[in-house]
Amino acid sequence: MLVHIKDIVNDARKKKYAIGAFNVHTLETILGVARAAYKAKSPAIIQVSESAIKYMGLKPITHIVSTVAKNIALGVPIALHLDHGKSFESVTECINAGFSSVHIDVSHLPLDENIALTNQVIKLASKKGIWVQGEVGPIVGGHGNINGRLKEIPIANIDEVIKFVKYTKVNTLSVAIGTAHGAYENEYIDMPLLREIKRKTKKIFVLHGASGIKDSMIKKAIRGGADIINIGTDIKVAFCRALIDNCFKNKNETDPRNLLSPTIPAVEKIVLKKMKIFGSAGMSK
Repeated sequence: MLVHIKDIVNDARKKKYAIGAFNVHTLETILGVARAAYKAKSPAIIQVSESAIKYMGLKPITHIVSTVAKNIALGVPIALHLDHGKSFESVTECINAGFSSVHIDVSHLPLDENIALTNQVIKLASKKGIWVQGEVGPIVGGHGNINGRLKEIPIANIDEVIKFVKYTKVNTLSVAIGTAHGAYENEYIDMPLLREIKRKTKKIFVLHGASGIKDSMIKKAIRGGADIINIGTDIKVAFCRALIDNCFKNKNETDPRNLLSPTIPAVEKIVLKKMKIFGSAGMSK
């Protein structure tokens, strides 16, 4: 069932587990996340990027997620979130479409400009009771990229994080603390920085770029204050490997449904694994 993100996050904070925010790109990935949530009896955040919206269309993806949440994830709370909205226009469209949470990511701009643009979104979203996620320190890498090393992984300045929170009052906070989009050998989590951010801001913390991080480190991050864990690359990899493998085995197949169907359990499997790691499995009984 589709609910407001605050209902999911507030329960997670109360019971001290983390929520998975899973990026979806196709009907199959949406079904995979929803089936995993139902099987694990776990709340979940289904999130879409601007590129996913461009591919599927805003209205179709909104209605598909709503319908799947209602009919597949029976009795399990699902929230719809915009991930990395880069422009005021795209964020506004998602607010008007019924998303309960939006991410305005202008972290590449000077801090004062980041604060100003984030506040524009907050002013609009708050009128409709919609949560806003802001970001300090750009999170580098590329969604779907795997292996190799990044030349540099930026780390946010704690003073800038504190100033950002003071002057925006965002609902949830994303900060560059050593992770990256994709999966790279030199990713890490700056645990002292995470703890300091939580201690000094008291904000709901969103860990981006978790696909390249070891499970043991994710668990430490949850204990250190990570409330929402974003997973994108792991889902892309699971989907594509299942599809490629099936296509190679069935080169003469002409029904796309037969080629695509194995991708659903592949996504479901990886999402189930993450839900168990995050401690959210069994929390919607």
